[in-house]
Amino acid sequence: QSPDVRRMSAATKKTKRALPAGWRWCRLGDVCEVNPRRPALSRADDEPTSFVPMEAVDAVFGTISDRRFRPYGEIKKGYTWFAENDVLFAKITPCMQNGKHAVARGLSDGFGFGTTEFHVLRSGQYITEDWIWSFLRRPEILQEATEQFTGSVGQQRLPDDYLKALEIPLPPLPEQQRIAAILKEQMAAVDKARAAAEARLEAVKALPAAFLREVFCCNEERHWKRHVLESVAKTCSGSTPSRSRKDYFLGSIPWVKTGELKDNTIVDTEEHVSEAALQGTSIALLPVDTLLIAMYGQGQTRGRTALLAKPSTTNQACFAVLPNKNAFVPLFLQFWFMHNYSRLRTETEARGGNQPNFNGDYLKKQLIPLPSLSDQRRLAACLREQMTAAEQARAAAEAELDAINALPAALLRRAFNGGL
Repeated sequence: QSPDVRRMSAATKKTKRALPAGWRWCRLGDVCEVNPRRPALSRADDEPTSFVPMEAVDAVFGTISDRRFRPYGEIKKGYTWFAENDVLFAKITPCMQNGKHAVARGLSDGFGFGTTEFHVLRSGQYITEDWIWSFLRRPEILQEATEQFTGSVGQQRLPDDYLKALEIPLPPLPEQQRIAAILKEQMAAVDKARAAAEARLEAVKALPAAFLREVFCCNEERHWKRHVLESVAKTCSGSTPSRSRKDYFLGSIPWVKTGELKDNTIVDTEEHVSEAALQGTSIALLPVDTLLIAMYGQGQTRGRTALLAKPSTTNQACFAVLPNKNAFVPLFLQFWFMHNYSRLRTETEARGGNQPNFNGDYLKKQLIPLPSLSDQRRLAACLREQMTAAEQARAAAEAELDAINALPAALLRRAFNGGL
């Protein structure tokens, strides 16, 4: 007897529609087993057994990319058991939303164990594992499932009752198999396209460093005169006005923080200070074309640069190199620091400490190769043009990759609308 139509889930009600001929709505729990009981296994405790941790599941294509083996005695209790062709569905956040769902295939003994954070779904006589897996990867289903999480923040899980009651459109088995075969072929094409797009994006990301090397690692560079930075420029750092004085942060003067230094030009800032802050604190107003270097900050911030496009102030984590039109072109100097970003970070990390930072003395002692001012202007203009083109190419490559990454969801939507 075929499964009966039951009450619809919220997601199904929102998308209620007529199904193709021969399809029907049914509860997932009526056509597959959810978290089936483990059978009695006769196995030696030291026998290697398939084990699938959460990180082994490929989030994009739902394959188990790194199957591992552990002694049976270590995993026979306290871990999730599953059999060949069972669907593994991550029940915790954010793994569920990230697509950590797979069909268990190629198990050496026909079964395996995995993290306790998997729900296991087993196909039955009316439904295939590929149909279950494809349906549960639909974005609208994952979004609704997110709203069903229970437990405290950081420990939230999807109850299996939600999966059992979830309504699924069910075509006859031959139709499921036909659509699954088409999906597999199309997903493989998407995977190939994504790999090519990722390669193009990585190549584009490498362009800025290559352009900088062409200038600062060329034969001519050996003949440029070297100058200690403090010999050609005045330097300083900023400060943070007291937060207890609210009037200090009610002005229009830009106040730069290190997180805003992104090898860019700063036109405006997140926060601003007032004239009262300038008069009442040690904060300094820096001129246009001042080069800023982040002395410390989270992640990749330390060593990032920015040029000021308008007079501004900074916090104490910004090292400022004031312009000197008779010695260097600020944009050229910025490109030199960008080229030396990794070296400067490596040198300061080698000094040890819990949080490696730059300091003013270290930066002031940097030996800067400077060609003539006319050559600096020419090279800086060329690099700026190249960097602009590289950024445009990067944006285009990222947009292409985003479009490709959106295709699997669109294909799944078509499949369950009868469009394949």
